[in-house]
Amino acid sequence: MLHRRVRVMEAALAGSAIVALLMAGALAQNQPPPPGEQATIPSPTPGPPDPTLRVVKLPNGKRMHMLPATLETTQWGWFDNAQPPVLRVNSGDTIVLETMMHSHNQIVPGTTIEQIKKTRTDFPGRGPHTLTGPIYIEEAQPGDVLKVTLNKIVPRAYATNFNVPGMFGQFPNVYTDGQVKYFYLDLEKMTTEFLPGIVLPLRPFPGTLAVARKEPGRYSSVPPGEFAGNMDIRDFVVGSSLYVPVHVPGALLWTGDSHAGQGNGEVNLTAIETGTRGKFQFIVRKDMKLIWPQAETPTHWIVMGLHPDLDEAMKIAVRETIDFITRRFPHLTREEAYMVASVAVDYHVTQVVDGTKGIHGMIPKSIFTAAR
Repeated sequence: MLHRRVRVMEAALAGSAIVALLMAGALAQNQPPPPGEQATIPSPTPGPPDPTLRVVKLPNGKRMHMLPATLETTQWGWFDNAQPPVLRVNSGDTIVLETMMHSHNQIVPGTTIEQIKKTRTDFPGRGPHTLTGPIYIEEAQPGDVLKVTLNKIVPRAYATNFNVPGMFGQFPNVYTDGQVKYFYLDLEKMTTEFLPGIVLPLRPFPGTLAVARKEPGRYSSVPPGEFAGNMDIRDFVVGSSLYVPVHVPGALLWTGDSHAGQGNGEVNLTAIETGTRGKFQFIVRKDMKLIWPQAETPTHWIVMGLHPDLDEAMKIAVRETIDFITRRFPHLTREEAYMVASVAVDYHVTQVVDGTKGIHGMIPKSIFTAAR
C-alpha cells in the first residue's frame, strides 16, 4: 500500500512538473527577447497558391485576376524569357495587381542611403526594380502587339527619391555623398510637399512595363528597349495604353518601378518612387505590327526613341513619328509628315540615367481635325 501511494505521488509530481514547464513556455512566448537579440517566429509554409482563387468572373463574361506582390510573384532587377509565369490570362481580361518598392521592398522610410547603396554594390548586374510578373497572355504570339491599358493606379501613402553615392545619375562625380528623401503622399489632394513652399502634383504611372525580350538569358531591368521596359514616360498615366511588340509566346509581361510623379529626364536617377496597386487590361492585337513601343493618351499619341546615344534616340523618335503619321493618315507623304513633326510634335527627353536614353514624341490628336 505504501509503495502504491509513493507511485501515485511521484506521478502527481511529474504531472505538475510538466504543467509547470508548459506554463513557463507559454509565459516565455509572451516575454520580449533579451536585449540585442531578435525574437524567432516560425514562418508559415502554406504551400503553393491555388490559381483558381485568384480569379473573379465579371458580369460581361470576362475575368478579373488578382495578383498580389509577394516574393513568389516578383523578381528583383532582371528579365528572363525562361521565367515561368506567375499568372496566365486571356486577351481582354482585367488584372488587379500590386507592385513593391525597390529591392524587394527594402527601400522604405528609415532605410539609409548607405543601405540603399549596398543593395546595388552587393548585387551587381541587376537593376533596383522589383517587378511583378511575368504574366502569360494566352493568345499572344511573336509578331503580335500587346495593348496594355491603365485603368487605375493607387500609390502607397509614402515614396522616396534618392541618388546613389558616386554611382548613377547625371552628375555622379559631383554629388558624391548621395541623398535620400522620403515623402508623405496626400492621396486626397494628390500632392506631396517636397519642402515647405514646394508642393508637387502626383501623377502616378508605371516606370517599368515590359514584355519578354526575344533574346534568351537573364538581363538587367535598367535599360529599356524594343520590349518597352524601364521607359519612365511621365505621360503614361491612368487612361493611357501601351502598345508593345510581342517577342515570345505569351508575351510575358512584368511591371514595377512605380512612380507617383517624375520630371522629364529623371536626372538624379530616381522619380517619386513608390509601390502601387492598379487595374490593367490586356488585349492582343493581331492586326498591328510594330518595331518600337508606342503609347496613347486621351489627347496624344506617343512615339519613342531608345538608344545609348541621345542623338540616335532622337532620330529614332522622329522616324517613328513619320512612320506613325503616314500609316494612320496614308494620304500624307513622308515629307509632309516630317513637316508635321517639326511644327506640331513635342519631343521630350524621357530619361538619361539608364544607359539606354529615351526620347518620346507627343503627337497631339487635336491637329488632325479633318482626318479623324
